[in-house]
Amino acid sequence: MSEQALLPNNAPQVTAPPATRLLPDIAASRRRELADFLRSRRERIGPEEVGLPPASRRRTPGLRREEVATLAGVGVTWYTWLEQGRDINASPQVLDAVARTLLLDPHERDHLFRLADTPDGTGQADCSSLPPTAQVLLDQLDPFPACIRNARYDVLAYNQTYDLLMGPLAKLPFEERNSLWRMFTVPSCRAATLDWEEGTRRMVAEYRAAMAGHVAEPAWKCLVAKLTTASPEFAELWERHEVASPENLTKRFMHPRVGLLKLNYTHLWLGQRLGTRMTTYSPADEQTAERLRELHRDSKQAAN
Repeated sequence: MSEQALLPNNAPQVTAPPATRLLPDIAASRRRELADFLRSRRERIGPEEVGLPPASRRRTPGLRREEVATLAGVGVTWYTWLEQGRDINASPQVLDAVARTLLLDPHERDHLFRLADTPDGTGQADCSSLPPTAQVLLDQLDPFPACIRNARYDVLAYNQTYDLLMGPLAKLPFEERNSLWRMFTVPSCRAATLDWEEGTRRMVAEYRAAMAGHVAEPAWKCLVAKLTTASPEFAELWERHEVASPENLTKRFMHPRVGLLKLNYTHLWLGQRLGTRMTTYSPADEQTAERLRELHRDSKQAAN
């Protein structure tokens, strides 16, 4: 017996709407939730927390909409519409600016991008998704350098010796904590890498190959645009259209304190689909091993 036959004779027959008819309602609900979330985050922040003078007369708690818009570098009307749940598009770059203005923590930031139905292309979401054991493992590898990067070469985590070799990284904004960017724009990184030409050629080729799966993501295109402007050498390599896959090879570094280091690097994939990998640098000879121990020991003594 069919379900329709179980209905009373006078009951109205209801036809379920097709799945596509529900999509506008889902999108509208998402926009309302986004509006409420933004409002709640804005109202919890005092003006002094973002460098504005405290105001004695405010009808609403927290920041005003126009203050958020100004600090984030977006239009006041646009941000107002966003808080009103209007059907407007928000790019990852704009959402990133709003997230930083509203002082969102990693979980709140992730929630913001999900509500906006926009991929977080900055790489910071990758940092928050790393398990706590990842940093423990990196630290256990000292005095051997090690780091975790995504396919875009953003450095997500690292140990002390890696920072001594390729840093300092701690005080850099996230977008500058990128190995490709540092190799082409930071003189100390270039000077330390003895096989710079071959190394950067391979890195650019790996980046182009990885970008094939991310061609629609603004953060990937933005890094290419920035590097093309900042480095004619990168621009020349990019135009070659060479592609390559990550390999386990040997690099030579010249450290200003301990001298020549020969390091075998190994990629350990944490999420191959996303390109997240741990790269460890083990000494290729005993002299390098001793110099790494010396570098790590001197750094610990200087910190005490």
